[in-house]
Amino acid sequence: MHDIKAIRDNPDAFDAALKRRGLEPLSKPLIALDEKRRTAILASEQAQARRNAASKEIGDAKKNKDNARADALMAEVGELKTRLPELEATVRQVEEELKKELAQIPNLPLDEVPDGADEHGNVEHHHFGAKRTYAFKPKEHVELGEGLKFMDFETAAKLSGARFVVLKKGLARLERAIGQFMLDLHTGEHGYTEVNPPLLVRDDAMFGTAQLPKFRDDQFAAGSLDAEGQGYWLIPTAEVPLTNLVRESILDEKELPMRLTALTPCFRAEAGAAGRDTRGMIRQHQFTKVELVSITTPEESRNEHERMLSCAEEVLKKLDLHYRVMTLCTGDMGFASQKTYDIEVWMPGQGEGGMYREISSCSVCGDFQARRMDARSRSPDGKPRFVHTLNGSGTAVGRALIAVMETYQQDDGSIAVPDVLQPYMGGLKVIAKEQ
Repeated sequence: MHDIKAIRDNPDAFDAALKRRGLEPLSKPLIALDEKRRTAILASEQAQARRNAASKEIGDAKKNKDNARADALMAEVGELKTRLPELEATVRQVEEELKKELAQIPNLPLDEVPDGADEHGNVEHHHFGAKRTYAFKPKEHVELGEGLKFMDFETAAKLSGARFVVLKKGLARLERAIGQFMLDLHTGEHGYTEVNPPLLVRDDAMFGTAQLPKFRDDQFAAGSLDAEGQGYWLIPTAEVPLTNLVRESILDEKELPMRLTALTPCFRAEAGAAGRDTRGMIRQHQFTKVELVSITTPEESRNEHERMLSCAEEVLKKLDLHYRVMTLCTGDMGFASQKTYDIEVWMPGQGEGGMYREISSCSVCGDFQARRMDARSRSPDGKPRFVHTLNGSGTAVGRALIAVMETYQQDDGSIAVPDVLQPYMGGLKVIAKEQ
């Protein structure tokens, strides 16, 4: 959410930043709506002040036995009493209208974010490792999984429809092992606090992290309302409950940075991805992910962004998977992001000759989400200020499974288990087809 005062104070900078996002200028209509809001507030405050003053004057008139004046003042107070609810309703209406408009506007990119219209404008930041060579043609994970008889899309479709999978035996355990390994790494070595959050959240939580209202069609609604009339949603990422842990609160800055992690199922309708990655596990309605969230001060948020990226990278380094880090351009960033790094892992079985696939996005959001959640901290001068929030995948477990399968595949279709995962697999070194 944007600060309308900041827009009023510097409308040209706001419009210039929106232009970098590919959007038309919006400062003039927003400022006009804000003027309408301020006018409504002034009218309501003046009416309330006049009512209070007139009520006091009634007592003075009666004391002076000026009945005519007392009657006139009582009539005025009666009229004001009738008008005030209308004026207050107008204030609420205009404030809600302004909030609605502001809620539809994405975050503004930081100056160092490269300009670009889409993913073709993204810039490689750095890479790790190199593409592996094989004495055979690498297979895609679907062919590997079905060859082992441990990956079943047909049965999943009978149960739930398209974009679901049933994993069995060695692959089910390998996916569990990858998630546990990531969680242990982030809690044991990177200082994140493990959280087991609810998988159902309310409207307010989804609004706080900016999934609502703009991306309503991408979410799975649970189809019921709570006692306060709010809807329930299946979480699209643990970012939602983790970030909202600090909503409507004022934190002591001595507690910051607050670093949180969770391993959860995630649910996405993928409404905007029709026809994309329909084969295999790349883009599913249900998947598992380890999420990283940081709550920090404005002064430290950029350093925290680099730290979060390095934590996510360490997962892939320990798995010895080749990847590259991309700085997303203005046209490819997420709605709530000021700056995003994508980690793209190399999958040798994808397409012809292999392909890079996103396995993690690490974003710094500034105070954009904090304003929506009313999440603040008390600054050194004692005044409350909005915190900065960050989120990143640490990483997507399903895509890590695919990357491990395709990278560690062997000529006979078996999968070698990476060294760091073997303790989680009971010492198993190879996942092979059962005889």
